Amino acid sequence: MLEILKPDFEFGDERGKLVQLVHEKYNQVNVIESKAGFKRGGHYHKINKECFYVVSGAFELILKKDNKEEIYNFKKGDMFLINEFVTHDFIYKEDTILVSLYTNGVELENGDKDIFKGE
Repeated sequence: MLEILKPDFEFGDERGKLVQLVHEKYNQVNVIESKAGFKRGGHYHKINKECFYVVSGAFELILKKDNKEEIYNFKKGDMFLINEFVTHDFIYKEDTILVSLYTNGVELENGDKDIFKGE
């Protein structure tokens, strides 16, 4: 259901830090800001794998597929990939900023969206 990833490249010195998340395979990139105490998600994608990088904050991630459930906790600097047909719910413990990357993009050429209500 989930793969733990690492950024392609990281560099830091006294000036700050650069994190290269990916350099190929993704067609849509979003920045998501969520407030502590809220729940988001509750959906899955049929044709997209969705990668997340945690810029700041912390949350619990609940994954569901085929009547199985997995629970993870993520924080700043973590990176992971959710596979197709996996329902995902985020419960934010802190104000959080995420970068999300989709392999194909959610908005399809015919106007439909690759977002489906989860189990």
